[in-house]
Amino acid sequence: MSPKPIIVVPGSIPNMIRSFAKSFVLRLRFHVQSFMLLCNMIVISHKAKQFLLVLAKVLIVSLAFFYIYNRLQTEKEITLKQLIHFLNVPAIAILFLFSLANWSLEILKWKTLVSSFKTISFKESVYQTLGSLTASVFTPNRIGEYGAKALYFPKEKVKKIVFLNFIHNSSQMLVTTLFGTIGLLFLFFLHDKNNPIFQFSFKINNLIILLVSIVLLVLFFIYGRKMEIYGFSIEKLLQKFNALPSEIRLKTFIFSLLRYLVFSHQFFFCLFIFHTKIDYPTALITIFSMYFLASVIPSIHLMDVAVKGSVAIYLFNTLNIESEKIISVTLLMWIFNLVFPVIWGSYFVLRFKPKPKQV
Repeated sequence: MSPKPIIVVPGSIPNMIRSFAKSFVLRLRFHVQSFMLLCNMIVISHKAKQFLLVLAKVLIVSLAFFYIYNRLQTEKEITLKQLIHFLNVPAIAILFLFSLANWSLEILKWKTLVSSFKTISFKESVYQTLGSLTASVFTPNRIGEYGAKALYFPKEKVKKIVFLNFIHNSSQMLVTTLFGTIGLLFLFFLHDKNNPIFQFSFKINNLIILLVSIVLLVLFFIYGRKMEIYGFSIEKLLQKFNALPSEIRLKTFIFSLLRYLVFSHQFFFCLFIFHTKIDYPTALITIFSMYFLASVIPSIHLMDVAVKGSVAIYLFNTLNIESEKIISVTLLMWIFNLVFPVIWGSYFVLRFKPKPKQV
């Protein structure tokens, strides 16, 4: 008996494939929904949550200390002898006062910005500023600071905190850019042209700067309104910034300006400690240029010692200042303005308690 022939109806195979695919998708959706339902049914106990929170705190602090230890090990052989030889008790005390002024201004700036919607004490601002510093110290350009500061506030205020932190950092960058531009102008146009650092073709440089400026302006006017920074369009950022009280905007700028002058003069004091032969105006011009050039290079905050160190070596070497002294100065600045605050901030990270949900 011969087998019956298979009758293929036109369009039946595509229909079979579609039917099979539909069945597969429905089954997959069912399994996914079942899995999600199971996950939602799993309730983590209070003790487990506390354990995970402690684990996260310890991990953050451990990572911060690991990066600090690793960087100190890298620089130890080069500069330890010089640090011991040049430092004394009065010098250390003055450096601590500089750092205290530096971070006090940073804390007051954050307190001022938060006052736009909520009043917090200086102590709370210390917790938030140094705690977020520790949590973000190993993230590129301190990007983790945005999320870390948001944890201190209710969930509905996250966008507000991200915006305020953007203004907080941008105000400092604005001051750095203003003084850095002044420093570079003095270096390029008013300083000794026989020095190797100033051996540039000014006509070509001016032409390049002009062309780049025109291109950037054109791009800004065409795409500027559509560009987004941390989820905000530039137009919306400007509107939100203008909505801030003028007193808060002015105070924020003044704190940024004072802070910049503090750590710039702290760097000059470090140069003085290591007996570098450089006059005050030349030192400040070079320091302003160094901070500006270093600030435009993306890096992990803990690697600032390497970034600023390399820029500083290039600039100060042209002024016949030894590389070893410049490395020592940047390392000293890094220790006093980052390592000590991170150690202090580690205490606040370990004491951190998540904001309770508002019903």
